[in-house]
Parts: sequence; C-alpha cells; structure tokens
Amino acid sequence: MLMKEERQLVVGFVRASHGITGEFKVESASGYYEHLEVLKEVTLRNGSVEKACTVESASIGNGTLYMKLAEINSPEEVQKYRNWELLVPEKYAHKPGKDEWYIEDLKGCSLIWDSNRVADGTAPAERIIEEVGTITDVLEGGAGYLLEVSISESCKSLSQELKVTSSGKARSVMVPLNYQHISDVDVRNKTIQLMHLWILE
Repeated sequence: MLMKEERQLVVGFVRASHGITGEFKVESASGYYEHLEVLKEVTLRNGSVEKACTVESASIGNGTLYMKLAEINSPEEVQKYRNWELLVPEKYAHKPGKDEWYIEDLKGCSLIWDSNRVADGTAPAERIIEEVGTITDVLEGGAGYLLEVSISESCKSLSQELKVTSSGKARSVMVPLNYQHISDVDVRNKTIQLMHLWILE
C-alpha cells in the first residue's frame, strides 16, 4: 500500500547573507520563528526548481532567524538563493490562527464576486454571484501579500478585453490580501469573496 506523501508548505524566505560562512537571514512567512529554529531539513524553491538541504544551524537573534545550510557555504552562494522559498512538511509548519492561512491553501481558490455587496449599501437591480477568477499564486508586495488572480473567461461581470490579453491568454491581476479587498476566505470550500470588482480592471 502506498503512503500518502505529506504536502510541503512555505514557511519562510531566504534573505540577506550574514557573515562569511554561508549563513543567511530568514523571513518567516507566518511572523513566528520558534518552529523554524528546530528544523533539520528544508527544501528551497524558486518556481518549479527545488533543492533539498540539511540545516546545520538555526538561531533567533535581533528579531530574525539566522540559518546555515550544509549546501550553502559562502555569501556568493546565498545570493544565488536570495528570495527563494523555504518549504517543510506540513507537520513542521506553524499552525495558522484566526485570519491566517497557508499559502498553499490559498492557491487554487476561486475568487467570487457578489454584486449584492456594494459600498453604499443600496441593492443592485440584479444580484450576480459568480467566479471571476482563480488564485494561481501568492506573492510578496511592498505592503503585504498579493493574490495573483487568473481572470475567468466565463466571467459575465467583466468585458472581454478585461478578461484576456492581446494574445488571447487569460489575463492575470494582483489583488492585495487584506480585508479592504477580500473577505470570507474559505479554504475548505476553496472560495474567497472579492470586495471590489474595479480592482480587476
């Protein structure tokens, strides 16, 4: 019988080099660091490229985590992996609290538009609830995380030129991951409510 492989989750990001031995700073994806300090193995990922690594040391200091991997031994090598994701099996990741989600759980969610949610409180002539796009990735932005959304070509609330690029491919837009722009994140049913349709324009 085949055992189900445990999924890997993003727990942090490689940042600047620290010292001359290949040690580097880690930014936690959750804002918590204690669970990262005890890791023995991690996987580095950049897009579809992955590299399994052994953790030689990890320690918390000055509000950040310093990590040394056996496979990285100089500041120049750290630079090659800067901004790569750190992944671990789910059991080693920080458990999400209220209004926290794993990045992997947000990917694949449908972005839902409900025309009944209007800013001035008035009811629209016709209520429309439809899938306007799909979350394809979660990226870092200057002021927080951004949802990368692939616009659904079947969306009736957007014009054709807003749904596809000039080459005919599905258009992608970035939606800030905050409650000014989204609500009702339901990772179990894979849906996220969009607050403002104009952000897709």
